Amino acid sequence: MTRAAVRWFFDFVSPYAYLQWQRLSQLEAIADVEPVPVLFAGLLSHWGTKGPAEVAPKRTFTFQHVAWLAHARGLRLRVPAPFPFNPLPLLRLALARANERAAIARIFDWVWRDGRTPADAAALEALLADFGLARGALDDEQVKARLRANTEGAIAHGVFGVPTALVGADLFWGQDATDMLLARLSGDPFFGSAPYRDAAQIAVGVQRTA
Repeated sequence: MTRAAVRWFFDFVSPYAYLQWQRLSQLEAIADVEPVPVLFAGLLSHWGTKGPAEVAPKRTFTFQHVAWLAHARGLRLRVPAPFPFNPLPLLRLALARANERAAIARIFDWVWRDGRTPADAAALEALLADFGLARGALDDEQVKARLRANTEGAIAHGVFGVPTALVGADLFWGQDATDMLLARLSGDPFFGSAPYRDAAQIAVGVQRTA
């Protein structure tokens, strides 16, 4: 039986991407998963939306929710401060390491387990040294181009947030959709049903003008 292919779009700035990363082994048991680093800010800019940390009450809930989810799953989590931070160096680092799973895991832990960000220049230099890289590796034009291409490709597929998994033409956004994604990969017939198809065809109603 052919295994499904999943493209998993993520940005290290997202705590929900970190949480879903912890469940990636469940996906990989039944599918071939390709992690794809993208710039979340680029998605927000394209679609004209705000990140959860940019809406004050949503920011508060987001970090309380993330703290609870980590607690419920027995995960160590330390939100880096101040937040948000610029994730570009980390995204480029993952690409400079050819998207190695160990590299991605190390970077996620560096941010969300240890509470570090690239704003701490000394910590970033130490992280780079762990990978045997100099700061200049993050300025490689091929690495920069790959990140731009990843982000543009995600937008072309309709990706509007992170984490998002792409299976065929179907998008599964957020760690809350993990169970839905697992059902899709397991062949749940609901995904070929009329209710599922009809949900994508609901007409647009009243729209805001400002």
